[in-house]
This record gives sequence, structure tokens and C-alpha cells, in this order.
Amino acid sequence: MSDTALVVVDMLNAYRHEDAELLAPNVAAIVDPLVGLIDDAHDRENVDLIYVNDNYGDFTAQFSDIVAAALAGEHPDLVRPIAPADGCLLLTKVRHSVFYATALDYLLGRLGTRRLILAGQVTEQCILYSALDAYVRHF
Repeated sequence: MSDTALVVVDMLNAYRHEDAELLAPNVAAIVDPLVGLIDDAHDRENVDLIYVNDNYGDFTAQFSDIVAAALAGEHPDLVRPIAPADGCLLLTKVRHSVFYATALDYLLGRLGTRRLILAGQVTEQCILYSALDAYVRHF
């Protein structure tokens, strides 16, 4: 429990969608820095690591199913380095924001989080919407 959380957003992707081949090179450029952030979060007692990922409309999917599908997708090299380790905090989402219809706000309250670090892909959608929602919640 700490006052800071690193939230990894939508990095578990099978890359089987219309814009996948346009997205993949951009994601490749952030994988190494993201691995560094994740490693730092693991090493620090004062940073909680939380993965929030789209469920892609599959409301029967467990988080492990989402990870497995991403690892079996078109670019496992973009997923493998950042896949969640055992014991990570995991939430699924259904829309752009990590807060929309998820338990994240409640979880952050229980953890005593005051500051968020948002990291992930598709910044003009999911990261932006999540950042705006975090702002109105005073993070």
C-alpha cells in the first residue's frame, strides 16, 4: 500500500484488429521503457502496480485468458516483456477509461493512492480519457 500507483493500460493486445500493424511499431518503441517502469514498481515498496486491460467484449474472460490471447497473438514480443507477474493487481475494463465501470476508484481508495502514473498504448484514447477521469477524481 502506497500513495503512488503505476497503472499499465491496455498493453495486453493480440494485435488482430484493423489498426494493429500501424499500432505495433509505436508500441515497440515503448516496451523497453515500460519494462523499466514495471521493474521499478516491483522493486519499490511505495509504488503499487495495477494492470487494467480491455476485455474486448468477452465478459466470460478471466484476466489470465486476456494474457494468454495476447501472448498467442500476432506480436507476442510486445506482450511477453510486460506480462503481469503473479500477485499483480488486475482489472478489466470495457471502454476507454480505466475508471469507467471498473473497481479502480474503489481499489485506489483502499490503497490510499494519491498519485497515478499511467502507461500504455493508444494515448489519444484510453490514456487521455483515463487521465481526464483521474483528474476529476483529484489524482
